[in-house]
Amino acid sequence: MRIRAVLAFLVFAGPLLAAAPTVDFDRDVRPIFSDKCYTCHGPDPSRRMAGLRLDQREGGAFTNRGDHADVVPGDDAHSRLVEKITAAKPALRMPPPYSKLALTAAQIETIKTWIAQGAKWDPHWSYVAPKRPETPKVSDAKWVRNPIDAFVMAKLDAEGLKPSPEADKTILIRRVSLDLTGIAPTPAEVDAFAADKRPDAYERLVDRLLASPRYGERMTMQWLDLARYADTHGYHIDSERQMWHWRDWVINAFNSNMPFDEFTIEQLAGDLLPHPTTSQLVATGFNRNHMINFEGGAIPEEYQNEYVVDRVEATSTTWLGVTLGCARCHDHKYDPIKQKEFYEFYAFFDNISELGLDGQRGNAKPFLALPSAEQKTELDSLDGKIDGLNKILVPKTLDELRRAWEPKRLATLPEPTRAGLL
Repeated sequence: MRIRAVLAFLVFAGPLLAAAPTVDFDRDVRPIFSDKCYTCHGPDPSRRMAGLRLDQREGGAFTNRGDHADVVPGDDAHSRLVEKITAAKPALRMPPPYSKLALTAAQIETIKTWIAQGAKWDPHWSYVAPKRPETPKVSDAKWVRNPIDAFVMAKLDAEGLKPSPEADKTILIRRVSLDLTGIAPTPAEVDAFAADKRPDAYERLVDRLLASPRYGERMTMQWLDLARYADTHGYHIDSERQMWHWRDWVINAFNSNMPFDEFTIEQLAGDLLPHPTTSQLVATGFNRNHMINFEGGAIPEEYQNEYVVDRVEATSTTWLGVTLGCARCHDHKYDPIKQKEFYEFYAFFDNISELGLDGQRGNAKPFLALPSAEQKTELDSLDGKIDGLNKILVPKTLDELRRAWEPKRLATLPEPTRAGLL
């Protein structure tokens, strides 16, 4: 009886014990299709074979072709796709031998399991609106101090791991100082933190670092890379340019905790706001950080176009996280972006009155003069004097003076020598 009970348990529990983990299309299957299948069954119509697309659901692998379907959800045995990737004869197997591509046994099993589990098709995660997930329940609720800790603990539970012990104060202050300011703490700061026995000592440390001007500098470093910030123009005649006013604007934005929507609007369209301030005009320097050419023989119109393309690519990469630049020459191969849409986006940035070849000496036009307070006072004074002189030296008076001066000047010139001319 005992043996029968054990056998009965194994018979009924076997399917549960052997159940394959859920295959996630976006994480597990799409990368296989992209790497091994898209060349012939992807978005490029000029290279697509057998009318099969594996990059989209509609009009793709789920289409009923009359006598078969490439993917039959829940039925891998009757899915033509499985038949093709498991064909015994190399000449019939996909990918074909001449492609120099091949699916591993694990990849084939992943595709089969995905179909058997219902072939759920998810769009790419970057095109799915994020939803706040439920905070998971964990084995040690006391360890959790905030919702993020719960997700960390849940992953540790899933891997059968335990949290590491809390680092000592010397390590903590070094970590958080480097993270928030990029600068290691001084010995005096380490000693002060180690001696602070208040329960909120760490929170006080974080507040102090966030209030430091070094915080904005640390956060701006990555932003400078996104904005292709440089001190020179980058081409053959690599002259100096001064964009540090924009750099300081970004630092101040971080240090003042500017809302991200304002941060975005002012950098992309600060000059289009009603009555823009000088600060908002400086913010638009984000899209004036591109390379600028002044090479002999270069075509101005060509490089003016390159500057606009650069803005499209920099803006789409930074804010959209999309390689929009691929659609410059053709419809995007892996993202739902048409070539027409690239140039619709291009049109937003094709209205700056700049020159294709410029910047041989300093910043390229158009640029913004940003004098200091002292310089502004001096300039206003000089402008006032110039205006006063212009009121006296009107064009008519200047013409009269010139006509009176020229004969007198000519009369005083010495007679030119003619010696040796005859």
